[in-house]
Amino acid sequence: MLDTRELGRRPGSQRTKTFEAPAPADLGIEVLRVPEGSPIELDLRLEAVMEGVLVTGTAAARLEGECVRCLEPIHDDVEVDLQELFVYEDEDSGADDEESGVSRMEGDLLDLEPVLRDTVVLSLPFQPLCQDDCPGLCPECGARLADDPGHRHDEPIDPRWAALAGLTQDDESAGDPADKRSE
Repeated sequence: MLDTRELGRRPGSQRTKTFEAPAPADLGIEVLRVPEGSPIELDLRLEAVMEGVLVTGTAAARLEGECVRCLEPIHDDVEVDLQELFVYEDEDSGADDEESGVSRMEGDLLDLEPVLRDTVVLSLPFQPLCQDDCPGLCPECGARLADDPGHRHDEPIDPRWAALAGLTQDDESAGDPADKRSE
């Protein structure tokens, strides 16, 4: 919660605030997130307008996660721009704020968490990669292909033909039939 009393509900008055706040739980997506409790650096401008308080600024945080192709750890930074109008409390308002998409103040306090959560989550890549051309894992053995670019396996044998592969190996060990005729 951010206190706006110093603005005094006078349109045109403004203040800047720069501070760190701990990251809330579950700020991110399944494979990439801001660790809970890690610092989020906020640089904000609060401006009183007729309807409420306009908040603009930036938020920066450290990200942790894993590559969706090779499961290697990812450590990155995110910086997002914030802009939200927080409307003063109005006793006459019967509209549900969730449905109308309006952010309301609670007295002289405003809650930045929903705005921060929406902005950060929408800025994250849907499928984060450790590098743009990450080759991923070998589907046969799970080896990380970036560590061994020449990694390969022999051609897999279709189980329906596996018994015939055994016959080929027996023929090779017995020798060439033409050699037996000359004996």
